[in-house]
Formats: sequence, C-alpha cells, structure tokens
Amino acid sequence: MAHLRSRRTRAIALPAGLALTASLGFLPTGAASAAPLDEAPAAVSTDGPLLSYVVNTHGGNGNAKSVKRAIEKAGGTIVIAYDQIGVIVVHSQNPDFAKQIRTVRGVASAGATRTAPITPQTDTATGVEQPLGAAEAAKASAKATDEQDPFEPLQWDLPAIKADKAHQKTLGSKKVTVAVIDTGVDDTHPDLAPNFDVGASANCVTGKPDTTPGAWRPAAGESDHGTHVAGTIAAAKNGIGVTGVAPGVKVSGIKVSNPDGFFYTESVVCGFVWAAEHGADVTNNSYYTDPWLFACKTDEDQKALLESVTRATRYAERKGAVNVAAAGNSKMDLAADELTDATSPNDTTPVTRLVNPRECLDYPTMLPGVVTVSATGAKGLKSSYSNYGNGIIDISAPGGDSTAYQKPDAPATSGLILSTVMNGGYGYKAGTSMASPHVAGVAALIKSTHPRASAAEVKALLYAQADDTACGDPYDINGDGTIDAVCEGGKSKNGFYGAGMADALDAVRR
Repeated sequence: MAHLRSRRTRAIALPAGLALTASLGFLPTGAASAAPLDEAPAAVSTDGPLLSYVVNTHGGNGNAKSVKRAIEKAGGTIVIAYDQIGVIVVHSQNPDFAKQIRTVRGVASAGATRTAPITPQTDTATGVEQPLGAAEAAKASAKATDEQDPFEPLQWDLPAIKADKAHQKTLGSKKVTVAVIDTGVDDTHPDLAPNFDVGASANCVTGKPDTTPGAWRPAAGESDHGTHVAGTIAAAKNGIGVTGVAPGVKVSGIKVSNPDGFFYTESVVCGFVWAAEHGADVTNNSYYTDPWLFACKTDEDQKALLESVTRATRYAERKGAVNVAAAGNSKMDLAADELTDATSPNDTTPVTRLVNPRECLDYPTMLPGVVTVSATGAKGLKSSYSNYGNGIIDISAPGGDSTAYQKPDAPATSGLILSTVMNGGYGYKAGTSMASPHVAGVAALIKSTHPRASAAEVKALLYAQADDTACGDPYDINGDGTIDAVCEGGKSKNGFYGAGMADALDAVRR
C-alpha cells in the first residue's frame, strides 16, 4: 500500500506537481444494544474481522476494573490500559463489540480505530525521494563559511526564521528533548546520533510501547519521513551535512506508523503518553490520524477516537510538553462552514461526504491546545498546498514549495526543505510536515532559554515572538489570474500565518 503513504504524513513530493492530502468519512453506526449497564452480554459473536478499538472510561480505578471485566466478556482482548488517561486499547472479533461495550457502566465512549482488519505487518517500498546531488553538495560545501555545516548554504529555511543568528548565541540545551512522533527515526545518521535520546525512544505501532533496541527506527523499505523531520529539529552542528533549528537539544524517536504508512489512534495515544512520561518538552506531529482526517463528534466510533487522542495530548501538556502539529497539505480553509472530501476511510473503501470542521476535526492538529502550523515557501508566502484558516492556524514556518512558485535566493537551488534521510543521506521534502518541526525547534530553543517555563508559557512566548505577517496581496500563487485562497484577519493574526513567522532569534533572548 505504498501508494497511500503520501496521504498519511504531512510531507508532499513536488518535482512535477503538488500532492494533496485529506480524508473524510463515516464508520457505520448502529443502535445501542440492550445489555445491562454494568456488564456486557455473556454470549458474543467472534466471527467478525479482527479490529482494534479504544475504550474511554470515566474516572476512577473502580470503573476501570469493571470495564476491563466487561471487555473480556464482550470478546475483547486488552492490549494495554492507559489508566492515567482512562484509555484502553482492545482487539476483538466481535462485530458488535463497540456497540455492546458502550452500554457498560463506566464507559464514556468506544470505537474501532480502523475499518480494515489487523494484518501481519510487511515492508513496503517508499516513494520517490529527491536526494541531494553530489555536484550540488560539492558547490554548497565550497560556499559554506567556517560557522556553517557543509550543506547549510542550501538551507534557506534557517535564515527565514533567523535560526542562523540564533545559533551565534546558543545551540539549545541538552536538557531539552523534542519527541518526534512519526514514522521512526534513524538514529545512526551521523547528524542525528550525537543528539539522539535512546531512553526516550520507543515503537508504539501496536499501541503498546516496545523499547527493543532500534525498534524506533524505520525498517528497510519504510518511510524516512520521521528521520527528515528529526534533522530539521536537531541535526547536530558538527561539521557534517545539515544543521537543525535547535542543534544542541536532544531528539527522540517514537514510531507510530505501521509499514503500510498508517497512523492509527492506538499508536498515536501510545506516542503521546510515552513522550509525556519520558521527559519530552516538545512533541512534533507531522501526520494525521488514520483512517479519518476529519473525525466527527456525531459518529460514535470517530467520537471515541477523538476523545482518546485528546486525552493523550492534554496529558502530555500537563506533563510539560508543547504539542506542535502540521496543518495539512490539502489547500483547505479549515475555518470554512463546510468541506468536501472523498478519500476516507483510507484503509478500505472511501466515501464522499460534506463535513463541518467545527464538529469534525483533523486530529491531532485541530485539538485544543495543540500548536497548528501552516507552511511557507522561500519567498515567505503561504505554500501553495498548505491548509489555512482564520482562528485555526496558530503560527507559520518554512515548509517549502515548488521552486517554480517560490524560488530561493542563491546559493540555495531548491524551494524544498533539505534535511536528513536514511543511510546517512540528505534529501529534499516539502509539506506542512516540514514546517511543523521548524516550530518545534523554536519551541525547544524557548525552553532552553526559559527552562522553568510551563508548556503554556512556552506557547505564549512562541506566539508573542513570532514576526507579524500580513495577508498581503490577493493570493495567486501560480500567477494564472485566479485567486487560489483568501486570507482573512489582520497583520498580527490571520488565517494564512496565524501569529506570524516563527522567530528563533527572539527565542534565545532572555
């Protein structure tokens, strides 16, 4: 299913055009069963597909214990229980499991996390990369100053947020860790190895953390998306390759996507809880949670998925983490009254529906408290693919764009973002996936400068220090005479750029 991978993460390939992401849809719902409120039916069917579920409980250990007993009676097998947030991950072949367990006393909500059966995981091929060419690398190295890593002249994104100037003051603190919740991180890369936090890394694909050495790395043939993101945040300033926004902080890898590229709810919940309990100061989330981009509160299954991830993000923030997320690459106005999509559920057969984005959320990016990041190109304009929305976008950062639309100044040659990839390599990607880690890096610099600041205080500084960016001229990014998107709001807060462009230099000023 490699052909679907580009729709999971917030990265896009832009050699010949813009790949767009979005997904919407409903899981089928049914009437509640007439089971007693304190227990599930004694006789249950087990002839359905093996699916994964999340069960959200009301507070209290007593409730959790009784719910766990009811889960077993309803034909469920508990994978792991996150009692600290009241979320239980379950596998079941009872086709009525969700409907039955919702009637149990102590259950707040429950739903299937997927529409496709759980299958053994196998490797799949990755998409086409845009690697850094040898000739381009040699020219960049020749132009690098003594203060720059060899390929830094190609990183137009660093001066765009004043990270180059920030590095003259500090590279960030080793006491600060950014958790990359993504496709996994190749910590053997020479630009990542010096800053990688093994103890804070894990594989969360099953919903249960696996700390087997190297489990957080992408397997052969899996996506290098998380490795690229990690390099943007914290590639070491070590005379090798590229430089991260915060090259002195630690980065951890929390793998939450399976080999087919799907980011399911139980994996994402595990990722946030693991990050929260292993010292993450910032989490970066450059993905949407499958199989629904917009999970609707009016659907019983989707409501449960939203609640589980909401609980997990809030838990992480209570533990001190700033959660940063990519806004998406569908060119959608997330503040619109109504949106149309025909690509979900993306793990089985998609359907078409209209959604109200106030009731149906792209998560985790649209959840309360999460920092939502839009992307800009080399000319500082909203990237052609980036989602937007007044009151939805919190801040903007470089995510790259087609070089034909926004060409960088020399010596940079590509309008995309250069960072680390697998096998010690370097490559270009674009997307709000690439914008989000720039903001995560700036947040890490703020935390380095203000080590006692709470997550709320770091976010307040992040927004206050951002460079105001006005809507500007009518947005016709391809110059064909047609307005491509409408920016609403004022200079200090608008739908394209939120509070403005992230500012790394202000982040290191006390």
